[in-house]
Order: sequence, then C-alpha cells, then structure tokens
Amino acid sequence: MADIISNDNLTPELIPETTVFLTPFGTLWELLKAPLIVPLLQVGVYICLAMIVMLFIERLYMGVVIILVRLFWKKPEQRYKWQPICKDAETGNLCYPKVLIQIPMFNEKEVYKISIGAACGLAWLTDRLVIQVLDDSTDQNIKDMIENECLRWASKGVNIWYQIRKNRVGYKAGALKDGLTHDYVEDCKYVTIFDADFRPEPDFLQRAIPFLEFNPKITLVQARWRFVNSDECLLTRMQEMSLDYHFTVEQEVGSATHAFFGFNGTGGVWRIAAINECGGWKDRTTVEDMDLAVRAGLQGWKFLYLGELQVKSELPNTFKAFCYQQHRWSCGPANLFRKMVLEIIRTKKVTVWKKVYVIYSFFLVRKIIAHMVTFFFFCVVLPFSILVPEVEVPVWGAIYIPCIITILNSVGTPRSFHLLFYWILFENVMSFHRTKATIIGLLDAKRSNEWVVTKKLGDCLKNRKLRHIKFKINFGDRIHVTELGFAVFLFFIGCYDVMYGRRQYFIYIFLQVITFLIIGVGYVGTVV
Repeated sequence: MADIISNDNLTPELIPETTVFLTPFGTLWELLKAPLIVPLLQVGVYICLAMIVMLFIERLYMGVVIILVRLFWKKPEQRYKWQPICKDAETGNLCYPKVLIQIPMFNEKEVYKISIGAACGLAWLTDRLVIQVLDDSTDQNIKDMIENECLRWASKGVNIWYQIRKNRVGYKAGALKDGLTHDYVEDCKYVTIFDADFRPEPDFLQRAIPFLEFNPKITLVQARWRFVNSDECLLTRMQEMSLDYHFTVEQEVGSATHAFFGFNGTGGVWRIAAINECGGWKDRTTVEDMDLAVRAGLQGWKFLYLGELQVKSELPNTFKAFCYQQHRWSCGPANLFRKMVLEIIRTKKVTVWKKVYVIYSFFLVRKIIAHMVTFFFFCVVLPFSILVPEVEVPVWGAIYIPCIITILNSVGTPRSFHLLFYWILFENVMSFHRTKATIIGLLDAKRSNEWVVTKKLGDCLKNRKLRHIKFKINFGDRIHVTELGFAVFLFFIGCYDVMYGRRQYFIYIFLQVITFLIIGVGYVGTVV
C-alpha cells in the first residue's frame, strides 16, 4: 500500500480518473473526453491562438506607428493649414463661421449646470454661436430645472435654445437629428457636440474650428477626453487606463495613417454639410457616432484627432453604470459591422487599402476579436486545458504574447503602470460582458438596440460625503451571480492544478478567482 500512494505515483497519468471525479459526472467525463472534449478543446486552442496572433500584430503595428508619429510626424498645425480666425475690417463678424453647440441630455440632474455653463463660456462671438440643449428627460422637475438654467443664460445675452421632443425615438441620434431641423440653425456651418458631463475650455472652438475652416477636406476634429474623477476609485482608474490607450494610440494612429477613426460621440466638431451628405444621424445601432464616422469616411472625408485639445469629462463610478456603458460600446460596433460590411466592400470612393483597414483593423480585430479572445482564451480555454492534459497550449500563446500586448497597452497611462497586473485581471472579467454584448450585436438579437444612459453623479457624491449622508445599499445591484459562478469554476480549476496539474497556472487562476469574487460581491466602484 505504501508503494501505491508514494509521491512518485501521485501524477495525473498514474492516478485513476475515478479518484479524481468520484461522481456520475466523472464517468460521463471519461466517456466524452477522448471522442468529443479533447478535439473541441484543441480546435478552441487553435482558434484562440490565431486570434491572439492577429491582436498581437495589430497592437505591434500601432505601437510602431505611434513611435514614428511621436518622432517624425509634424504637428497638426504643420500638416494642415491653420491660423487664428480674426475679425476682418470689411466683413466684420462674418469672418467667424457660425457654430452650433448641441448638448443632448436625459435626466441629467447632477451635471446639467456644468455642461451648460461651460458651453456658454466658450470664447466665440455671441452672434456667431448658437447653443442648443436637447432635453429628452422624462422627469418633469428635472426638465424645469434645465429650462430655467437655459433661461438664466439667455437673460445674460447668450443665444441658447431649450428643445424637447414628444418622444425619445432614436435616443441620442434622434435628438441630434431633430436639433438640426430648426430654422435658427440653417446658417450654422459647424456643429460641436458635448455630452452633459463634458466641460470644454473657453478656447476650444478657437483651436478646433480653424482646421475645418481652412481645410475643406476635413469634416471632423476630435478632442481627447480627460477625466475629472479618475482617482475616485479603482474602477475609474481602470477605465482611465483603457481609454487613455484608445486616445493616445488608436485615435492617433487612425488620424495619422488614414485620416479616419471612430467619432467618440462627444468632444468633437463636425462640418454640417458632410453630415447631410452622408445621410444624417441614423439610429439603427447604439453607436450613432461610429455609424456617422464610417459613412463619412467612405465618402472620402478626412478626420483629424487633436491629442493636445482636451475636454474634461466624467467616468461612470458605479459598476452597474459601467456595465451598461460597456454593453452599448461593445454591442453597437458589432451590430454596425454586421449592417455595414457589404456597404464598405461595395463603395468605390475609397481605396482598397482603406477598406481593408476599416474592415480588418477597425472592426474585426479591435471591436470583435479583442473582446472574444480575452474571454474565451483566458477564462475558458486555458482553464479547461488544465483538466485535459492531452491538449497542449504553447507557452508563447499563453504567456509571452499576452505579456507583450499588455505592456503595449500600458503606454497610454504611465502613472498607472503599477496597476497593470490588476488591470489585466479586471479586463478579463469585463471581457465576459463585452463578449456577450458583441455576440448579441453580431446576431442582431433582442438587446442589440438597448440604450441605457450612463448615470453621471457630478459633484453629488463629494457633496454628500461632506454632509456625512449615509447611502442605502441595494444588495440586488451588488451581487453579480455570473461573476461568482466564474469564481467558483476557476477556484475548482486552480485546486485541481495544485493537486494534479503540470502547468503551474494556479497562481494566475487564483488571482483571477479573487478578481471575479471582488466584482461578484460588488466591492468595485462607488456604491450609491
């Protein structure tokens, strides 16, 4: 008996499977393992390795381009014609193009004053600036407050209009489209869009408009987002890391190489004539901003990203709000890809190379594969391979390439480099929600057009803390069953790897268990 249970014999190959799975499930596992599970898992490994190589090449390409941009590219003011717009002795104020500011709102009780005040403070001639507050609020008290704020600024001489609709058809896209139909905007040449939590600096238009005014091929100038609450909690810090990479690398690379990128929906200036030429705002997906950008890009219009032109905004600081936002941002692009891929292929107004870039890099790799490979490889296939030693996962795919991709992603926020490892674990958890949303979008399923406005708290949270007001915790919002289920699944995998495994992945597995558990019990973000 001593020989049988000696350490030399305690290996996965020598231990009878019935001692590992002492349940009917174990018998079923043995029956299905060789003919079904092993081949399926092996195919899954091959698919995931192919996707991770595609993602690696894309990240490496963008990394090389951004280095070249930083070292050799001229600044936007040198690449394009730019000069300050000044009054002319003959034309007077008419040398300033008339600009429309649109601020879409929906029950924005906590932040409406901030955005309206910032828009009214823009340094532009009063008679050449129109501010339009597009209020789709359903709370009458909030509507009254927003209207009174508009009237207060109007009494100071600001050309501000308060607009409401009978219904919310089209959501944000419907509001923006309706706003352009009013008579008082007919002579506006450009439109600037700010969400309700955005706070532009007074010189925003002075820096952005000249690029459009003196370069007739440019139709969009996009500013970079900065976040006023990035240090509020770990959730907002994680978001800052992801979004800083998006702006620092993805937007900059698209602007420098193809003069094309996705409009971020706010903090940008559009040429109204180009919007009309492309068919206006459409509400067929939840990413009306990307929809318009792709259609304008296919018409041959150029986009310009200005990283030095920055607008302050607010990150969602509750996990529930963040999940709704990520569902919209992941489902929408996949759904748009489904609806536009043939249109992209058929268009004759852009080069084949730009079509390949839009379909492969912009949509397929960044909007679909990036989500799916993170979830399926690191949360499903890799853990399952521990239970099936017959399936080998090469170390370059499991460790080396993911580490390089992670380091490349860190360039956007150097100050958060010490949080990089936790950011990986957090992104793995969020990849489940993004993958689910991506699949819903690709299938055009029931929730593909679900639109839940991201809740903004403004200074509300800070003020309530100062007043020592206690918050009532809704445990229904805090407990996340799916995350807890993954924590249990991965904990079992980790224990199995400790006892019988050969690959020593249990350290990563247990850290991922902790992350799923933290999020599963709601200890992430601000609880309000």
